[in-house]
Amino acid sequence: MSERATGEENVDVVWSGDWVAERLGVALEGDGDLRELLGLALRRNPKRAHLLVSNVLGKHVPQRPSVVYAAGYGLGERVRELLGGQEARRAVVLGYAETATGLGHAVADGLRDAPYLHSTRRPVAGVAPAGGFEEAHSHATSHLLLPEDPELLAGGAEASTLVLVDDEFSTGNTVLNTIRALHELHPRDRYVIVALVDMRSPADRDRLTAFAAEIGARVDLVTRSTGTVTLPDGVLERGQSLVAAQEAEQAVQAVQAVQAEEAGEAGEAGEASASAPPSVPAPAPVTRVDLAWPAGVPDGGRHGFTPAHRAELEAALPGMAERIAGALGGGARQGRVLVLGFEELMYAPLRLGTALEKTLGADAEVRYSTTTRSPVLAVDDPGYAIRTRLVFPAHDTPADGPGDRYAYNVAGAGFDAVVAVVDSTADTSELHAPEGLLARLAAHTGQVLLAVVPSYTPPPVPYSQESAVLPEPLRGPDFSSYAPEDVGWLLQDLSDTELEAPTEEREEAIQSGGAHYAESLPVEYQPSAEYQALFSAALETSAARIARAVGTVTETVLAERGPRPVLVSLARAGTPVGVLMRRWAQHRHGLDLPHYAISIVRGRGIDATALRWLAAHHDPADAVFVDGWTGKGAITRELAASIEEFEASGGPAGFDPEIAVLADPGGCVRTYGTREDFLIPSACLNSTVSGLISRTVLRADLVGPNDFHGGKFYRELAGSDVSVRFLDTIAARFDEVAGQVEDEAKELLAADRAPTWEGWAAVERISEEYGIHDVNLVKPGVGETTRVLLRRVPWKILAKRGAGADLTHIRLLAEQRGVPVEEVDGLPYSCVGLIHPRYTRGATGADGKAVKGA
Repeated sequence: MSERATGEENVDVVWSGDWVAERLGVALEGDGDLRELLGLALRRNPKRAHLLVSNVLGKHVPQRPSVVYAAGYGLGERVRELLGGQEARRAVVLGYAETATGLGHAVADGLRDAPYLHSTRRPVAGVAPAGGFEEAHSHATSHLLLPEDPELLAGGAEASTLVLVDDEFSTGNTVLNTIRALHELHPRDRYVIVALVDMRSPADRDRLTAFAAEIGARVDLVTRSTGTVTLPDGVLERGQSLVAAQEAEQAVQAVQAVQAEEAGEAGEAGEASASAPPSVPAPAPVTRVDLAWPAGVPDGGRHGFTPAHRAELEAALPGMAERIAGALGGGARQGRVLVLGFEELMYAPLRLGTALEKTLGADAEVRYSTTTRSPVLAVDDPGYAIRTRLVFPAHDTPADGPGDRYAYNVAGAGFDAVVAVVDSTADTSELHAPEGLLARLAAHTGQVLLAVVPSYTPPPVPYSQESAVLPEPLRGPDFSSYAPEDVGWLLQDLSDTELEAPTEEREEAIQSGGAHYAESLPVEYQPSAEYQALFSAALETSAARIARAVGTVTETVLAERGPRPVLVSLARAGTPVGVLMRRWAQHRHGLDLPHYAISIVRGRGIDATALRWLAAHHDPADAVFVDGWTGKGAITRELAASIEEFEASGGPAGFDPEIAVLADPGGCVRTYGTREDFLIPSACLNSTVSGLISRTVLRADLVGPNDFHGGKFYRELAGSDVSVRFLDTIAARFDEVAGQVEDEAKELLAADRAPTWEGWAAVERISEEYGIHDVNLVKPGVGETTRVLLRRVPWKILAKRGAGADLTHIRLLAEQRGVPVEEVDGLPYSCVGLIHPRYTRGATGADGKAVKGA
């Protein structure tokens, strides 16, 4: 970190960006104190190699809380001066998770009377998203907007100014995409963008001017410093190589250190028995401190934070600081104390830190920083911004699954005490585990205090049947080519709405932050004659195997969830399977099982209106969710979290989130027909094997709070429809496989079917091995790989060595799209599809630039 010289003497200091600048040729130039504000580091990220590390943000570099707070508050005062007092009182401030949540809140304080909201990556039970967006260069992109007051972001003729706050304004993509999305829903006349540093290129500056003219609104920019980052050609690849080399060197050093320690212990063991082994410092004690957080005051801006909340918090801060000071030992009270926040929870620990500074006065040196999701290389060099790194498991049950989290520049920093501040959602067994954050901190300080801020959840809005009329299911032939008794679609018909976009254009929009994948539809793939012939051959070859899996999973469901389960397919891959299960139950047992199709969207959850409809017409305990296959288990996790949130928000209880699937190669569920990864022909096509229904759509301007999610009926594709043929071909083999099904079902019912999550582990390994570092871009299994080739921008296909006919259609599609197929050993799946990690327009094929034949 940069160090300020004391006194009048000028002292040469090392800039904390020298290490990166010298090795990669990255140049940072700008006005005033830019180099004192920023250092440089490297990170494992396929989209951006370098990281601008702020010395006043309080994220990666411990800094005095008063300095961090003043940086944001001062920007807020400038915005207030720009707008004038009257308009400043009407403004709404929006900060970006996770890095700018505290900065944005401090800006709102500087405006004095403005409410504050920040985006979040944590879905919250009972709070419907008011919007969302993607962040192009982030390793974890999906942002949600979850205001308690749905009118907070509303626009209109008298709309208030929206102030958007981020730590840096680099290209402007994220902020401009946010403005564009919100402006379409709630137009307003004025926006103000606030950042600590403006690092845009001249072209990006011109783009902001053109953007403001395009939307017909005034867009102002307020920053502390301005500069540019010059990146030489090939810096991304060179940066990744440098990170890999450093990590390899550090791994060797770690092994050598362990070996040296073991050798030392062995040597000491051979000494005279009177010689005691060296003492190992005991880990610091962990003490919980009761903050007496004021009741009703939110822990931050996830759901909105009003001026009234601010007044209550300000009044309570001195008392909470006294409680922390009282819990610190005498030595710690007069030493170096770190107040450590937690990911998006930046503002509460920051304000506790500023209050503790005042309470302890000159007796102690108080610093503030927070943990983070972002993986950054640590190098112990004064010319590098991230000197040390603590790694620990996530401890707030994140929606995107488990993973590592980090605390930077804490180890070896000489803190006498660390005050770890988390919200109650994150006060979990993982936090207190032997490898958890508290244990990691305890090894590097004399005392650890744990302060828990109550997680604020808006009170649920009670739903009553009288307050809204629930829609009715759609059925064929008006919606879908299935018979009306086959399935009731809990969807709304969006057939007349233009939602399709070319695959490459759609991929670019999703990954650059322009849209969530469920807000648009891919153009329906129209198979060639060769591909249709391949589908027909695959169907005939695999029909008996599929019939066995259908029978086995249905018999398992009837045995464990009978006598009359309600089949609820996850549209659309689950729908053909649900129809087949219904047909098996009818053919073999004379049962007429209800069957519905329902929408679930990754990152947004299951359709709550559809769940309410099901609860109004059936016992929730009878509902059995059905899907086609498992990949890495993302939808399995999504469904479980969605049901929990639905019930916590006041929705009817009793739904079992377990999914029944035809094939479970990922080891993610306990109710399945098989765990083999084989070709299910319904995965080969899109709507033409799924009743001519599109993938489901969830967009705020189309789906209201009491609407079903949307879908389209492609009537115009009736000539290519093979949906009923698919069902009839498999059902015709039911009697043939009945004996095998009986034996297999008995074996499964008696077996240990606990999920192994083998697939998730494989996906994480592949993500790291191929330098992708994003499990969402790794799609395992025949079905998911087919989807990658039909709907996304594929990079390459990994095929299990020796996989045969099940992959014939995969190889054909890959050849048509110019995508390499790489045979590998040790795959738990037949194949894995890798989505292109660079997201350039037309990024089909290995080079990431050109479509084959274009």
